[in-house]
Amino acid sequence: MQTIPRKQYLSKLMSFKDKDLIKVVSGLRRSGKSTLLQLFQKELQKKGIGKKQIHVYNFELPENYVNKDWYAIYQEIKSHLHSQKMNYIFLDEVQNIPFFEKLVDGLFANDLTDLYITGSNAFLLSSELATLLGGRHIEISILPFSFEEYLTAREIDTKNRYLNFESLFFDYVNETSLPKGVDLREEGYDKIYEYLEAIYSTIIEKDITTRHQINDKRAFGNIIRYLASHVGSKLSPSNISKSLTSDNQAIHHKTVEKYLEYLTASFVFYKVNRFDLKGKKLLATQEKYYLVDPGLMNILIGKENNRDRGHILENVVYLELLHRGYKVWTGSARDHEVDFVCKNPSGEIIYYQVAWQLSNTETIEREFNALEKIKDNFPKYVLSTDSFLIDRSGIDHINVFQWLLDK
Repeated sequence: MQTIPRKQYLSKLMSFKDKDLIKVVSGLRRSGKSTLLQLFQKELQKKGIGKKQIHVYNFELPENYVNKDWYAIYQEIKSHLHSQKMNYIFLDEVQNIPFFEKLVDGLFANDLTDLYITGSNAFLLSSELATLLGGRHIEISILPFSFEEYLTAREIDTKNRYLNFESLFFDYVNETSLPKGVDLREEGYDKIYEYLEAIYSTIIEKDITTRHQINDKRAFGNIIRYLASHVGSKLSPSNISKSLTSDNQAIHHKTVEKYLEYLTASFVFYKVNRFDLKGKKLLATQEKYYLVDPGLMNILIGKENNRDRGHILENVVYLELLHRGYKVWTGSARDHEVDFVCKNPSGEIIYYQVAWQLSNTETIEREFNALEKIKDNFPKYVLSTDSFLIDRSGIDHINVFQWLLDK
């Protein structure tokens, strides 16, 4: 597999190099955090930084932390620091160390240290560490491969407009966007499926079930499958609880709320809040959830149940918006909805509607009318797989495959 440079993440890391901030790289297990830092370390060496100034510690390996307290690890790292030059310290999966926040704070307090840490759980920046760091950190959240990166990894020329993009898109969502999974595709789909099952089991068992002492694993599994079956739908803990109860799977809505928090903290799902298009304010209920890797749907609900092409496409568009550094909400008004209300890195508001195909008058009216009702001059787009594009009311209708490839 071709090495993907992950330029947007590398450039962000480089922009914060030597700044008096802790760089926190977060994201799903196996989404490429360690590889990203390896690429960054090579960039540092290209800029003349010596190998003795780069200190790498992988705390996924038990021998690096078992039977060691945080202070012993701190002293070990400190003993290797260069006394007169900047030291670049990389702590991979640092949350595995008890009281890791004290280790991080201690190293940060040393002179001539530039600190980078990774973690597969958003609780890495929860209570203790967030309080301890007090605004002295920057978080870089990494995602699995985008559609463009996936094709590049497969060494497919994305500039060839005669490719069957629809077929390639279904490869992308039916296999996986996780880097190692893409590398396994030559060995067949069974290998990819086994790989995804292993990652999912690790996340659920190690990162969530054990950490949070979840005893009712059946109820937890039901909620995960329910979310995967309703990607892109408006949900709340109460209506999830009611739906499961009506299906003889009784679970209290407060428990549902906790489980949703654990799933988003582990980057399995992303929660998108609603935005009131008329009142221009955030709404506190009926959020939408999207899956970090569409390929995981096959693990959770099976390929035979994974047939809603519109919501799968919506999931991919949402992830692409995150790749581009956008803040994303879903738009809501009394009689219509807009799939995504975004703010780009420059602060500009952009609206997106997503549909698999504008196959009939009813669909065309629904998608365009929702945008036409927004009375402002910010850009508005309809994304679909159609090759025949509609020109209406100054709204840009774009082929979604081209949009995914054209930054």
